[in-house]
Amino acid sequence: MTSIDLNADLGEGMGTDEDLLQIVSSASIACGGHAGDAATIRHILKVCKARGVRAGAHPGYADPKRFGRFRIVMPLDELLGQIREQLFLVRYIADEVGVPLAYVKLHGALANQTAEELAFAVGIFATIQAMDPKVAILALDNSQQVRAAKAVGLPLIREAYADRAYTAEGLLVPRGQDGAVIHDVDEVIARCMRLAQQGEIVAIDGTVLKSASRSICLHGDTPGAVDLAREVRDALEGEGITIAPVEPEQPSD
Repeated sequence: MTSIDLNADLGEGMGTDEDLLQIVSSASIACGGHAGDAATIRHILKVCKARGVRAGAHPGYADPKRFGRFRIVMPLDELLGQIREQLFLVRYIADEVGVPLAYVKLHGALANQTAEELAFAVGIFATIQAMDPKVAILALDNSQQVRAAKAVGLPLIREAYADRAYTAEGLLVPRGQDGAVIHDVDEVIARCMRLAQQGEIVAIDGTVLKSASRSICLHGDTPGAVDLAREVRDALEGEGITIAPVEPEQPSD
């Protein structure tokens, strides 16, 4: 039986967390950088524990005014310090609540930059590995994130995006470009189905990309996000696809 993980970025102040936590199987929790604070982290972790949703950390540039979606030029040590601070916070609360943190997924501009730049991604992931060598990286498949996670020896979960357009190179189309965010429900469902059943994603120019992703991101910050997520889940389950967290690839795999 085919299985797929549905993940959502939560704790970002969108007011959709409670509803999405009834639909997704994994929750990427903002941990005080681009959004979120101790109270939101604690609440989401408690709901994850009650509903059996896998929890992960979602750090980004510490730039809440711009929601972590702009690349900031800064000394690498300063950026790594921001990431460590965010991970320390979410780990402390997770230990307090009694919920394991299964993975780390980078947010926004930080995620895009690590998807494009291998050396930069290795530096970020090496810092994460030093904090917890067993935590997985939820990485955009076919990007430099995958190569960096393997290079530093971290477990890997390959991710795809349901509602974001791809370039022919397998990266996400920048949000400022037309068509970067897909709003048509039928198109999003069709993309999820094709990924789950055929391991393919169609880029914005029509290029067919092969993908081994078994986790699909559903954004919580787009209009109608909850209804879209529910329709995606219903459609996948209607085709006999189980919604459940996927096991990470281990470094030796």
